Amino acid sequence: MALAPNLRPVSALLGTWAGDGAGSYPTIESFAYTEEIVFTDIGKPFLQYVQRTRDPAGAPLHTETGYLRVPGDGTAEFILAQPTGQSELAEGTLTVDGDRVLLEFEAAVTNSASAKHVEATRRRYELDGDRMTTTFAMAAVGHPMTHHLRSDLRRV
Repeated sequence: MALAPNLRPVSALLGTWAGDGAGSYPTIESFAYTEEIVFTDIGKPFLQYVQRTRDPAGAPLHTETGYLRVPGDGTAEFILAQPTGQSELAEGTLTVDGDRVLLEFEAAVTNSASAKHVEATRRRYELDGDRMTTTFAMAAVGHPMTHHLRSDLRRV
């Protein structure tokens, strides 16, 4: 099965990525975690995305799933769902320079009635060869856009 032509610029993302991360936010204690991200080609013009984090002892922390879309040159969309009661419709830019792929997104967030209130998020995925760096910021629970997570991942 051939990769859809619109996905060629992000083909280097395909596979499993794993590594360590650190998180902080004004309302919580700083913490360490391990992260795994999987991008899968399912034969459609988008990639499936699954992310999981665990604490250093291996207990589950967070997971999310969704789809990465590349609708046109230099643009990308990330549609994400989280079991904490949020969904994100993220739109942003795609920059490809040799082995370097940079995705930057800003998202509107929809919250379920029982979820903690998240107003907006900002995500960045930087791929350089077999290394991926991710950052995540959010405006939530009354705080303005603030850094929350950073991870350094390697291709598994």
